[in-house]
Amino acid sequence: MRGLIGYLDSIRARDPAPRSSWEILLYPGVWALFWHRCAHWLFEARLFFLARLVNHTSRFLTGIDIHPGAKIGRNFFIDHGFTVIGETAEIGNDVTIYQCVTLGGTNPTNGEGGKRHPTIGDNVIIGSGAQVIGPIVIGTRARIGANAVVTDDVPEGATMIGMKARSTLVPAEEWLKEFIPYGTPCDEPCEEQVAAGTRRVEQLEADLAMLRAEIEALKAAPEDAPAHATKRSGTDD
Repeated sequence: MRGLIGYLDSIRARDPAPRSSWEILLYPGVWALFWHRCAHWLFEARLFFLARLVNHTSRFLTGIDIHPGAKIGRNFFIDHGFTVIGETAEIGNDVTIYQCVTLGGTNPTNGEGGKRHPTIGDNVIIGSGAQVIGPIVIGTRARIGANAVVTDDVPEGATMIGMKARSTLVPAEEWLKEFIPYGTPCDEPCEEQVAAGTRRVEQLEADLAMLRAEIEALKAAPEDAPAHATKRSGTDD
């Protein structure tokens, strides 16, 4: 019971929506994890059909598909649902995943399964819609932004955004939040980088406008040149 209460409290610390810890027992992610623990026990006992049966029942009830072979640590939280976690995925402690995330695998060319799904470090946050593909390693306390597509290893503490995901280049030692909803920073210091990029774009647009004006002036100059030459010739006479 103490372990369950600690687990519910860990979720409440990451989600302000529930009015009590017991309300969290209605979350599909909590039930998906419960059924996965059962399916994984059967999988480890090599009762593969029963493990798959539990897995499919859980997916039908929760909308979350966790392969029985996946290894999941403590205090794992799937906020909402429609998440897919592959067979050889390994997830550390205190990991948060939002809706519509895929921890997918690469297709082996030799017909043998092997390690083909991601390894997720402790305290990682994966935003909604993110796709983390292949036998890559997501470092401890990394943040994967919403809709990011990650196919390469992610350093510890890095924040990845975009498709294909790129680092925000914010050093973890300079800026490190305890928890970022959806793994996507929406304030400092990323806003500074966006603002700097916006100013740079505005400067480039101003330079481009100036160059266009100079080009138009050069185009107009030959047309005016004969008139000026004629006027000067008349004056000399």
